[in-house]
Parts: sequence; structure tokens; C-alpha cells
Amino acid sequence: MTSKISQFFKEIWKHEEGATAIEYGLIAALIAVIIIAAVTLVGTDLSNMFNQVSGAL
Repeated sequence: MTSKISQFFKEIWKHEEGATAIEYGLIAALIAVIIIAAVTLVGTDLSNMFNQVSGAL
């Protein structure tokens, strides 16, 4: 019985595709958060600049 359990966990340990997919998912999520933050900051600055230009006109 113990041999079958240890064999089962050895087989699971060999398969790393799931772990790799999770890592890629986390990297993609982090990149998405960075892009959203950058677009939000640039959008706010750009909006302020257009408001200043329209006020000057």
C-alpha cells in the first residue's frame, strides 16, 4: 500500500506542465496589472494636459 502511494506521488512530481501553466498565468496577470496601472496614470496625465490646453485657448 505504501509503495503504491509513494509511486503515485512520484508520478505527480514528474508532471510539471500544470505548474508551468500556473506560472505563465501569474506572469500574464502581473503584466496585465502593470499595463492597466500605466494606462491609468498616462490617461490621467493626458486628460490634465488636454484640459490645460483647452483652458489656454
